[in-house]
Amino acid sequence: MDVVTKKAGERAELVGAALALTVYLTGLTLQLTGNGGPAAQALFAAAYAFGGLSALREAVGALRRGRFQVDFLMLVAAAGAAAIGRWEEGAVLLVLFSLGHALEEYAMGRARRSIEALGALAPRTALVRRAADTTAEVPVEELAVGDTVLVRPHTRVPADGFVAAGAGSVDQSPITGESVPADKTPVPDRAAALADPAGTDPGSRVYAGTVNGSGSLDVVVTRPAADNTLARVVRMVRDAEERTSSTQRFTDRFQKVFVPAVLALVAALLGYGALAGEPFTDSFYRAMAVLVAASPCALAVATPAAVLSAVGRAARGGVLVKGGAPLEEFGRLRTLAFDKTGTLTEGRPRLTDVEPADGAGREELLRTAVAAQRLSDHPLAQAVVRDAPPQPAGAPAAEAVGLRAVTGRGVTAELDGETVHIGSLSYADTLAGPPVPPALRDRTEELARTGRTTMLVRRGDRWLGTLGLMDAPRPEAAETVAALRALGVTRTVMLSGDDQRVADAVGSAVGVDEALGGLMPLDKAAEVARLRRAARTAMIGDGVNDAPAMAGATVGVALGAAGSAVALETADIALMSDDLRRLPFITGLSRRASRIIRQNLWLSLGIVAVLVPATALGLGIGPAVLVHEGSTLLVVANALRLLRHRDAV
Repeated sequence: MDVVTKKAGERAELVGAALALTVYLTGLTLQLTGNGGPAAQALFAAAYAFGGLSALREAVGALRRGRFQVDFLMLVAAAGAAAIGRWEEGAVLLVLFSLGHALEEYAMGRARRSIEALGALAPRTALVRRAADTTAEVPVEELAVGDTVLVRPHTRVPADGFVAAGAGSVDQSPITGESVPADKTPVPDRAAALADPAGTDPGSRVYAGTVNGSGSLDVVVTRPAADNTLARVVRMVRDAEERTSSTQRFTDRFQKVFVPAVLALVAALLGYGALAGEPFTDSFYRAMAVLVAASPCALAVATPAAVLSAVGRAARGGVLVKGGAPLEEFGRLRTLAFDKTGTLTEGRPRLTDVEPADGAGREELLRTAVAAQRLSDHPLAQAVVRDAPPQPAGAPAAEAVGLRAVTGRGVTAELDGETVHIGSLSYADTLAGPPVPPALRDRTEELARTGRTTMLVRRGDRWLGTLGLMDAPRPEAAETVAALRALGVTRTVMLSGDDQRVADAVGSAVGVDEALGGLMPLDKAAEVARLRRAARTAMIGDGVNDAPAMAGATVGVALGAAGSAVALETADIALMSDDLRRLPFITGLSRRASRIIRQNLWLSLGIVAVLVPATALGLGIGPAVLVHEGSTLLVVANALRLLRHRDAV
């Protein structure tokens, strides 16, 4: 059902409820002024029609499918009141019921519209470049992979793609929840980026529905409109409403048993009244009042309203939650397992330490290392070149030649007529000439113990020093782990394929309780299974190489899923951005959603527990209806508070 149809249905229910209220009040006025009679009776009958028609359609449809719904109890009670001539009692029941139901649908529709609003973010048309200086406006549905679209300043990006020309910042908050616009630059090779869009640097990728800044961008389309990131998110959030939680499944099973049990109780009350010699109308009226009191409408809506509101709020915050089950489970978690590389760390090595040897200078060490490593395409060599400070202005650039690699150990090159050696300590010990100085050896071993990958540098017969490299922790990792602990997470574990010393160094830096290194993907899955035997456990990774561990966890969480279709499909919860601080946000939201669901359940069950004996002892239909419908509205209003959940980031 589309948005227009849903809105029309909401309006129809509100109109029906308003008409029911109007004719009921008119009939009541006539009755109170002594001018009732057939006119008032007709108005009460009209209130039946306006107030009960929608509920009757739903109840009949449910009965055809072999299901009892709580609305059925209300209709039976209203029909019973009419049968014994208490038309005004039945009318007030249906009027208040229809008003409550209409307001409930309006409130639930508000939660749904917060989700549907995501789908309206993408523009309906795009400017496609047809030639060097001409563009044509076409519907976004007609965009094909490989098309180049012009994104003008301060307009929305019409499609997923990469920047081929132009530069600027893009507000990605509608997709990733990032509060700061992301800088975008063109890809160096358009053909390579089009051949492997997933491998494109995030600094060049853009998503449909995001907002361009002040620069003009040429974007090459990599996904059709029906399959772009925004469309996937909207589709999955809609589908999430169908994935019920354990609490929702409990309430569904409860209703299937409870409704027939209530009908049996009503029959027993009627039988007891007949045996006790009570007038039939009195027994029947009391039985109808019990029917009203026992209708657990608040219970039926308690969980769906909270889940829908929380899923909608999460989506607005850049987190995709695939239904009530992972939402509730995540709200109960006390153990979180993290992948290391790319999750708690940046996923690429960085130059972290520069240690000159005695008698050598820092500038000479870096100049020599950069000159030789510039010739290599090894990731560690590229990290040295990228992270080394620039040479002083006017200093001549050093140019090495004749690079030769010693696989897995180091490299050699020629610089200004001298041989340069760069490599591990074990490689350094194989070289002829002066050995590694003891102080430099000690410092190199100390760096290795703290998780660094070390490179000793020798030029000619002089040892210049050692360089330390490390896949550095994300700047927000330690802050995130501390925030999770404050929210009630009692155990954090980091799983890594790196050496245990590296795992220990990173684990200590970010503050996890336990760091495990040397793990293959299946080993990670086994560790998650071990953790899960002790407590509910979430696995946070990238959704691809961590898939076995995520699948074995209570809840699998993918980080940076905006650029990964695999992560979107495999994870139970997907953090659309690469920002770890989304984890405390969704943890706090899911914890709050779990509390609200429990509050709603206790409230709805408590109302039924109080009202049933009260009506059996003589409480009338009118007061029972007021309490009953009031509790339903209170439950929905409580759930809607999740739409206003604050993000601390």
